[in-house]
Parts: sequence; structure tokens; C-alpha cells
Amino acid sequence: MTTDRAGLAQFLRRRRELLQPEDVGLPRGERRRTGGLRREEVAVLCHMSTDYYTRLEQQRGTQPSEQMLASIAQGLHLSLDERDHLFVLNGRNAPSRGPESAHISPGLLRILDRLHDTPAEIVTELGQTLKQTPLGVALSGNLTSFTGPERSIGYRWFARPGARDFYRPEDHPFLTRMWVSHLRQVTTLRGPGSEAAHLVELLKDDAEFQEAWNNHEVGIRPGEVKHFIHPQVGALELNCQTLVDRHQLHLLLVYTASPGSESYEKLQLLSVIGSVRP
Repeated sequence: MTTDRAGLAQFLRRRRELLQPEDVGLPRGERRRTGGLRREEVAVLCHMSTDYYTRLEQQRGTQPSEQMLASIAQGLHLSLDERDHLFVLNGRNAPSRGPESAHISPGLLRILDRLHDTPAEIVTELGQTLKQTPLGVALSGNLTSFTGPERSIGYRWFARPGARDFYRPEDHPFLTRMWVSHLRQVTTLRGPGSEAAHLVELLKDDAEFQEAWNNHEVGIRPGEVKHFIHPQVGALELNCQTLVDRHQLHLLLVYTASPGSESYEKLQLLSVIGSVRP
């Protein structure tokens, strides 16, 4: 496959011009002359330098890597069809779709971008956090920083020291059963070559995991009310509402507290002090 530099430049420029700041959670500000996003704004959204992005729109520079293309697709809020088109323009095969894809749909991103004062995150079916709101990071730490198997909370629960500290101790036995139940269910659905099956293989020597795995439980689901232990503000009781993207099977998790409650006041405090969590 060959790279279509002109087509790529035109496509990027057109997608940038169609996006408005409010579409991606940015303030419009004053004295905005351009109808769409500025190049420097897109560069920030795509986690690259303004110079590099500008070169792409000007048909200059090196061919983007697959990782860079994925970042561009996400930053520009592309649909799956648009993402695939972006890859083909660069002479690359389009990534796979479905539950193991990390590409978030524009619809979920638009909702998340509007939850700036609410803890929220988008996760995969394996509990891998793809994106968080700022207050979501203040609540649970930057969960997008993990790599490899540790991206999955179900894996971290058994393999990473301190992973359980965020949850009150009396909930640990239930959460152990829940994570194993869910991992068994996903492994059955996705098959022996799946990412879920790989996580099971990595955890097979863990005695606690193996004991729970041998119980063959499936269908254990989390409750709507969750109890967390935050290192700065202490105990929190939050309601968790879930929105599912049926195409990618990603979940948008939104955490709220009852107005006037102690947990509500603590969330307000977190929005001010931010986070020192790793």
C-alpha cells in the first residue's frame, strides 16, 4: 500500500476545520478567527508537537507510525470508518475493531468532554482505562499510565502491590470473585487466543486467583454503590452509572455522590486540590 500524502493533508485539514473547541472540551476563548480548531489545539489533543502536525497538513515530514495515527484518530474524534480511512491514506492496514480496540467512539468522547466537573472514565471490557476526566484522575489516579497486562484492573488486583488500597477491605473478597468471574466470562466469549486468555495464563500461578478460578463463577456484577478509600480525603461512597458503546463494547463510568452528603463535599474538595496519586 502506498501513502497518499495529498489525501492525508486534505483529510486532516478538513477534519480540523469541522471541529469546534466545545466539541472536544476546549474553551472557545475570544478573538478566534478560524472556524474550526487551531493546529496547536489539535496537536495537544493528539499528543504531538505543533510543528509535526503542521508538517502533515503541508505534505511534509516523515510517515506517522501506527501509534501516532491512532493518537491522531482519537484526537480528531474520528469515527471507526474515518480512522480506517486515515490508516489507508498512510499506506497501512486498518486496526482491528471490537472489544480489544482502544479507539473510543466520538459519541463517548463528546459525553466525557462535557463531564469536566465529574469523575468519569472510559474502560474496556477487561477494565483497561482508556481516558479519564481530570476529576476522575484526582479520584483514582492516572489509570491510563499503566502498560502491558497491568492496564487491566483485574490483573492489577492480583499482581500489583497496593492495587487494592483504593477499595475498602471488607469489599475485597467480593471484588476478587467479581474480577475472576468477569475474566472467565470474557475468556469464554473471546477464545483461547484472546487478551483475556493471556491474562488468565499470566495469573495461573497466583494461589488466590486459582482458588477463585476453580469455583467457575460467572455473572457476578458490581453494585451501583461503590466505596473507595482515597489517600487525601478518606472514605467515599459514590454511585456509578454506566453507558455502553455497543459497537466497541467500551463502558463510560460516571461517579456521583448524593448532594449534601459527606462524599459530595469530599468530591468538591478533590476538584480543588487535585491528585497526588501515582
